[in-house]
Amino acid sequence: MSLDPVFVPTPKRNFFLRALHNRSFLIGLIVTGSIALMALVSFFWVPYDITRLEVANRMQGISLSHPFGTDHMGRDILSMIMVGSRNSIAVAIVAVGLGMGLGVPLGTWAAARGGLPDDLLMRFNDVIFAFPALISALMITAIFGPGAVNAIIAIGIFNVPVFARIARAGALALWPREFILAARACGKGRLVITIEHILPNIASLLLVQGTIQFALGILAEAGLSYLGLGAQPPMPSWGRMLFDAQTRIALAPHLALFPGLAIAITVLGLNLLGDGLRDLLDPRLRHTR
Repeated sequence: MSLDPVFVPTPKRNFFLRALHNRSFLIGLIVTGSIALMALVSFFWVPYDITRLEVANRMQGISLSHPFGTDHMGRDILSMIMVGSRNSIAVAIVAVGLGMGLGVPLGTWAAARGGLPDDLLMRFNDVIFAFPALISALMITAIFGPGAVNAIIAIGIFNVPVFARIARAGALALWPREFILAARACGKGRLVITIEHILPNIASLLLVQGTIQFALGILAEAGLSYLGLGAQPPMPSWGRMLFDAQTRIALAPHLALFPGLAIAITVLGLNLLGDGLRDLLDPRLRHTR
């Protein structure tokens, strides 16, 4: 009697199969991918030149020629949102990358060393957390002036203790494990163990946290631009568009509607993506949804 071969999905294939059935992950991926695609397309094409002012067409409503209307200077709002997405995404990516690039090594190093270095890192984190991104941006702006670079530095500095805490907590949970003890018994040093065993096992945790911090970075950049501390004109920014619209919202509500929707949809998509990644990468949650 012959036996039919049994199909056993590989871990990679199993991940993609579960991803296709995870509603949060799919919706978040589609929304985030659409925003990223819009930012990419804006490098090559936008409906109208954002530097061209047409005062005669100022504050026009929704129409076929201007699907999102025009602003108080006659510029096409759709084009402004497309170009503004570049600035928001770039600031968030660099700021999160800066926070992760500094915070993860600090957190894993403190977990590996313990004792005084660990205590000093926690006190350093407490000091940084005492100055939110907005306060840090105000101090940096007072010294160096407003601009997108200073916004990146301020948001990045605030992200450092976030990733340091996440990396430290994940590493501390792994150091007493049997496979780490076996690696130490084989003569491996703390640095080698951290690179070969600790980082791969906390990578999923850092990826999910990075997605969440990316969404917070979008909000922080919009808030800083609204206060005039982010990207400066003529470079458009979603937060700056909301600031320009606040005194004209009664006459032309679309001036604030579409930039606000752009921020809300982007943050919602990133949060759904992070929630889906958490469900997919955390083995304790794989069978709960």
